[in-house]
Amino acid sequence: MMVHENEPARAGADPEDAEVGVILTHGRGATAPSILAMAQEFPREDAAYAAPQATNNTWYPHSFLEPVEKNEPGRTDGLAAIDRLVSEFVDAGIPRERILLVGFSQGGCLTTEYAARNPTEYGGVAALSGGLIGDDLGGYEGDMEGTEVFLGCSDVDPHIPVERVNDTEDIFESLNATVEKRLYEGMGHGVNEDELDYLRETVTNL
Repeated sequence: MMVHENEPARAGADPEDAEVGVILTHGRGATAPSILAMAQEFPREDAAYAAPQATNNTWYPHSFLEPVEKNEPGRTDGLAAIDRLVSEFVDAGIPRERILLVGFSQGGCLTTEYAARNPTEYGGVAALSGGLIGDDLGGYEGDMEGTEVFLGCSDVDPHIPVERVNDTEDIFESLNATVEKRLYEGMGHGVNEDELDYLRETVTNL
């Protein structure tokens, strides 16, 4: 059995009736319903919202900067949890270019890792305080076909070094993504109104 084979939280339209899909992935110690509540900030009647749920509210045990093997099988199973929802939306008739992937903290790390490991055109990728996973980044190949990747993070985040945000930007640009990176002075570890404004505009234009 997979580590994170849990029922996701859902809101909005049924996928079969939706024109767009939004997948929100929570951080360490949080829950699928807690991040799904963020969807209230960018409502759209024809959008299906879904959030995978980590077992014991944690996707992987150690810092995302540790060697990948130290965070297995949680990391791989977390990526699979996102993939199940992407596949569900696609099977329901929502194309990938109308699916927005959003994640905060651990969820932001998983979200960037998923997109970089499964490069194609998405409706967007947004990591709120997150970055690619592992001590040695590499092996990313493919074409994101201009997908906009949003990287929002504090310049003094206690968990996400600026250097990792910059490295994540470089890798996505090498995958032919368009990166919108915003570093917020002295913010700490959280989500701010500017990031929510970005998501509102993105969802509106999906």
